[in-house]
Amino acid sequence: MIEIISKGLSKVFGTKSERDIKEILPLVEQAKEEYKKLPGISNDQLRAKTDELRSKINNDLAEIDKQIDELQSKLDNQTDMGIHEKEEIFNSIDQLEDDRFKELEKILAKILPEAFAIVRETARRFKENESLEVSASMFDKNLAQSKDYVDLQGEKAIWHNNWEAAGNRITWDMVHYDVQLIGGIVLHQGKAAEMATGEGKTLVATLPAFLNALAGRGVHIVTVNNYLATRDSEWMGPIFEFHGLRVDCIDKYEPHSPERQQAYKSDITYGTNNEFGFDYLRDNMARSPEELVQRRLHYAMVDEVDSVLIDDARTPLIISGPVPEGEDKHEFHELKPRVSKLHDEQRKIVQNYLAEAKKLFGEGNEKEAGLPLFRAYRGMPKYKPLIKFLSETGVRQLLQKTENFYLQDNAKQMPEADEPLFFTIDE
Repeated sequence: MIEIISKGLSKVFGTKSERDIKEILPLVEQAKEEYKKLPGISNDQLRAKTDELRSKINNDLAEIDKQIDELQSKLDNQTDMGIHEKEEIFNSIDQLEDDRFKELEKILAKILPEAFAIVRETARRFKENESLEVSASMFDKNLAQSKDYVDLQGEKAIWHNNWEAAGNRITWDMVHYDVQLIGGIVLHQGKAAEMATGEGKTLVATLPAFLNALAGRGVHIVTVNNYLATRDSEWMGPIFEFHGLRVDCIDKYEPHSPERQQAYKSDITYGTNNEFGFDYLRDNMARSPEELVQRRLHYAMVDEVDSVLIDDARTPLIISGPVPEGEDKHEFHELKPRVSKLHDEQRKIVQNYLAEAKKLFGEGNEKEAGLPLFRAYRGMPKYKPLIKFLSETGVRQLLQKTENFYLQDNAKQMPEADEPLFFTIDE
């Protein structure tokens, strides 16, 4: 009945996804209108538009930034300040930072169409031209010393449309489709955007990354492995760098190295979820501010978000300081045989219960087979013979039915099921 009502409401009001898309489409149209204004301007004028957006953000936040700077200066210069007065100032700064973030969100929402249009036009120019000529900035001159896709000719910088990404030479050949503009808006709004393989997730990420990098607070793009982090930073990097944004990848450098600190200071920082996580843990163990590598967190996008936040999140990131050799080592060797014996005794119990469950199930006595099957599962859920038996028709359903029975009434009867076991494993 509920499903029928739900389908009926969806037909009348549309699904949640459809309603979200309907709200986003006006922004897409605005971005397309801004995009139509750009083909006629020069490369220098296109780059100048990035500086205009940065200036707009800074000007609109100037008053709040001034108040924060004044309070910070007061903290730095008054050495005889009492602890309570310091705490009040810190609380005031935190409140102003919160207010600043809310104002920044409003500003970014206003400039989103123009920022997206700039990235899209940049991608088009790189696709349709083997090289782009601009007036050389200091950023161009510094980049030309280490990147082969930027050449200097007098006071001009020549940006080529081919470069190396993860050891492969690529020629830029992509321009954002309308659906990718939608994906970019969804990501900027902090939502999950589902896209099939080949629909250009990496390209979509350039839109909100560019927009949020304009704020000067840093953008993190989190990927699932080292290869993707390195490849994506080198593949998409020139699109950002053309507009004076610094791009780097933390996985290229050793932990706590000066190079990794600089990578975190980039406008857009790529890296793997584990490295971002471990750097956060290491920073919490730092003894002085100089040892910190991460700055205040601002905006992040997570590639393969289901894998990173669900699958990988089952394995905790654990870090510790050095442990001196001593009694603990002897204690481990003393306890290990006892734990092994306990494990072996549990395995015997599980084997017996599994054999009993198989026998009863084979005789068609499913009602009696449920409890020994459940006990085997509670004792060793990863026991291979058990996993194999669960793949047989009807067995997993029997396990689920039995588990539901013992979980009812706040698992009041669960001790009865667990009583013969030495320990239970709850996944």
